[in-house]
Amino acid sequence: MFLPTIPGAMAWPAAMIVWGPGYRATAHRHHCIQLVMAIKGTLMIRSGRGDGWLKCGAALVRPDAVHEVDARNTTVLIAFIDAESDLGSALNERIKSDIFPIPRGQLARWRVRLGEDLSESRVDRWARMDLLRKGATVRIHPKVQRVVKYLREKVGGVDDFSLKTLAGISGLSETRFMHVFTESVGVALRPYILWLRLQRASCDLMDGHTVTQAAHNAGFSDAAHLTRTFRRMLGGTPTELGLRKRMSSGVSV
Repeated sequence: MFLPTIPGAMAWPAAMIVWGPGYRATAHRHHCIQLVMAIKGTLMIRSGRGDGWLKCGAALVRPDAVHEVDARNTTVLIAFIDAESDLGSALNERIKSDIFPIPRGQLARWRVRLGEDLSESRVDRWARMDLLRKGATVRIHPKVQRVVKYLREKVGGVDDFSLKTLAGISGLSETRFMHVFTESVGVALRPYILWLRLQRASCDLMDGHTVTQAAHNAGFSDAAHLTRTFRRMLGGTPTELGLRKRMSSGVSV
């Protein structure tokens, strides 16, 4: 996992961006668009064990695509972008394959904007000026949007996430809601809720919480459950992320 010596992180509703010394992640998948970028030099990325490595300076990864990263010899910036956000929609238009290398010219411009000494102000400016591009409006069924809003506001709490309750919020039958949710969001309901919990736990870990505290706050049954989910979906462990206390700030995008 990514373990910055000089830590950096920003979390906001549309994306979470972290940067620091290089890392190695085993094959994993998660429901977000991911950007992984070497601040200098190159990194290696592939679809999974047995596939050939792609050597590049940066790459975008489609939501739910299996990928493996080896970026141990450089400073790395990683962005996890909510696939249902406007930012995610704009980025998704650029992705031509499950793993899409960023063109060299664009990468060079990004590196100039970021500089070698990353800071929250530099990353924030880059995200707004280079990542935020007007794209197609995210097409989520309005009744599903009600549920997505509810889930994002309540994840980690003791609120009822039963199918009956969520279907009631949407105003659809349970069967119809499950179908429309998957069609609109691109992933089934339960994996989506799990991804939201993982996002919440990651933010808490970067804010200095213990694995047990982060697991409790995000609604996992215990620290072991969070650790298993973390390894499967992010290719590392929450302990690795928590070994370095990171700065965290909110930015509205």
